[in-house]
Amino acid sequence: MTLNAALAASATLVAIAFALSTLDRWLRRRRPHELAWAISLVLFAVGSGALWWAESRGWSNESFKVFFLAGAVLNVPFLALGSVYLQFGRRVGDHVRSWLILLSGFATGVVLVAPEKFEIGGSEFPTAKEVFGVAPRVLAAVGSGVPALFIFFAALWSAYRLMRRQSPSVNAAVQREVRSPKSLVIGNLLIALGTAILSASGSLSGRLGKDRSFAITLLAGIIVLFMGFLVSTSAAARSNRRP
Repeated sequence: MTLNAALAASATLVAIAFALSTLDRWLRRRRPHELAWAISLVLFAVGSGALWWAESRGWSNESFKVFFLAGAVLNVPFLALGSVYLQFGRRVGDHVRSWLILLSGFATGVVLVAPEKFEIGGSEFPTAKEVFGVAPRVLAAVGSGVPALFIFFAALWSAYRLMRRQSPSVNAAVQREVRSPKSLVIGNLLIALGTAILSASGSLSGRLGKDRSFAITLLAGIIVLFMGFLVSTSAAARSNRRP
């Protein structure tokens, strides 16, 4: 196994552990933001698993589409949906979820039927620009860029509000009992850092190569996010909404 494959395998295993932990919390508490996170982490595991497979066995059109769809288009929006629930409450979150499911189905159809410019093969990491036309690349840019910015600034906003001893949510109707404001601040900062790391693969590719940069940022980003969510969920006891 190459180093890139080992890094991708590690990211996949961490994502699976993270997803199972989040799914277990949702099954016990039925909080909608935890279900959104669990879906995102399953997609993350699928995307990093496709990278693991490709680094071990070689790239193909099928493995690249799975990696691109799960890792670049779908997973970050569901991660952001969890932040929407926490910041704006269930009513807004449910509306965003309905639109997100609809748009996810549309994006899946576009990527699956999109023609490839050439037959993918071998060990060299292909890029979306080399493989696809405009539509899938726009979906990836919007699907990963906009939600990532929302997660980043929502985490910073919550940390700022907590440091001022205010509610971490934008919607005043969303009340969260916080056991340790300091821990929740640290958790939010870790979430912002993890999101930034996951967005850094492009800047690292020139130094490390496309394969290595994606593998490293996937592993480092998911570990930091996992740490942030663990700290945040232990600091926030529960989330309630006023009638």
